[in-house]
Amino acid sequence: MTTPIKIVTDSSVQLTPEEVKKNDIHIVPLSVEIEGKNYVDGEDITRQELIDNLRAGKYPKTSQPPLGKFVELYDKLGADGSEVLVITISDVLSGTFNTAQSAAEMSKAKVTVINSKSTDRGLAFQVLGAAADIAAGKTIAEIKQHCADIYKRTRINVLIDNLDCLVKGGRISRFAGAVTKLINLKVIVQLNNKSLDVIVKGRSRKTFLKFCQQVAAAHQNNKILDLSLSHVGVDNEFLDRLKDIILPTESKANYLARLTSPIIMTHTGLNAVGIITLSEKPEPQEA
Repeated sequence: MTTPIKIVTDSSVQLTPEEVKKNDIHIVPLSVEIEGKNYVDGEDITRQELIDNLRAGKYPKTSQPPLGKFVELYDKLGADGSEVLVITISDVLSGTFNTAQSAAEMSKAKVTVINSKSTDRGLAFQVLGAAADIAAGKTIAEIKQHCADIYKRTRINVLIDNLDCLVKGGRISRFAGAVTKLINLKVIVQLNNKSLDVIVKGRSRKTFLKFCQQVAAAHQNNKILDLSLSHVGVDNEFLDRLKDIILPTESKANYLARLTSPIIMTHTGLNAVGIITLSEKPEPQEA
């Protein structure tokens, strides 16, 4: 008889409540700090409430993930002899992977931690893939290989409408922020294996529409199976425009448009849109 495996991820993941319930996924909430006060994602701050704070000019910071919560959850899930499989946000964006690994060494349960090298819906692709594998009786080694395959077929780009959060978070200087605000600079970043890189700069939202045309062209011979537009308070009309550009009319791709998590909002700021695709074949990887 195979040992049961239980899945843990963190709250940067973009999963619907139905997906969480159906697949029995356990989520460790991460935290943000606003004006000196700590808020636990999904417990004492919602996604909409974080947007309201941003609109009021209150800029959040990410805070260290809770080691104790990981250990406590691992021990609880492993108490019946189950193995625990943890799939976390990329170490490029957060210290969560390292914390999850440290907690695994402290837990009584048998715990395997995977660095998804992804986040949001990209993280969800791996979590849902792992859940399907567990249902099919696959081993941890097989699941790890499947997650690596999903990562290779996933691409995450973020359309950043204003640079306020990047300035407040110290990721760019205040002087550079003031200059770019003056010229209304828009940037597009890509989450890669070891870095978060600016790949496009422009002067208006037309930059975003043009980039979506490039995404569509890049997938002419590599069908998009899943498209997610995770966003920070963007209107549905603009999201629909992006979707219509990216997906061909005959596409049968799964599509999801939802507010992203407070953790991601902290990095991207208001009106950002994450374009997250899962393709049939591997995506070109950075050098």
